[in-house]
Amino acid sequence: MSWTDERVELLRKLWTDGLSASQVAAELGPGITRNAVIGKIHRLGLAERAKTASAQRPRAATAPRQTHPRMNGVSSHGNLALAFAPHALAAPRLAPEEEVVIPMSERVTIMELRESMCRWPMGDPTSPEFRFCGCKSTVGGGPYCAYHARVAYQPAQDRRRARDQFRTQRYA
Repeated sequence: MSWTDERVELLRKLWTDGLSASQVAAELGPGITRNAVIGKIHRLGLAERAKTASAQRPRAATAPRQTHPRMNGVSSHGNLALAFAPHALAAPRLAPEEEVVIPMSERVTIMELRESMCRWPMGDPTSPEFRFCGCKSTVGGGPYCAYHARVAYQPAQDRRRARDQFRTQRYA
């Protein structure tokens, strides 16, 4: 296959008429492939075509798609089915039943901390006033006192319930 002057002129004419590379290859005859046409078009600098009038018109606005109610507005159609769209969710703050105030005199440093004491950190670890709770830890051998264990360990069902309540309030 060789690009003669006649073939190049025919290629230019067909390309400017709006034919696709496959259609131009079929018109030029056997031995010329679609890829050969594309390569020649680029080498000749004909890759840019004038936009058609239909492409310049603005698209008409379409109504938003209705999504399944259980999907909470997340669409899973087409090539965006696996698209990650993060939403910033503020964690619901669960207020503890009772506020326990531990006097500074009962708080302990790391050197005073024993196995039967609560290891809940209190304050800024970089400051010299940093201490641990120091109350008697739970009977089960956990690292925290009863109050701090309730704060630290929330049952998964309660966390899910709080999360679902937050989502229904947000999307309602």
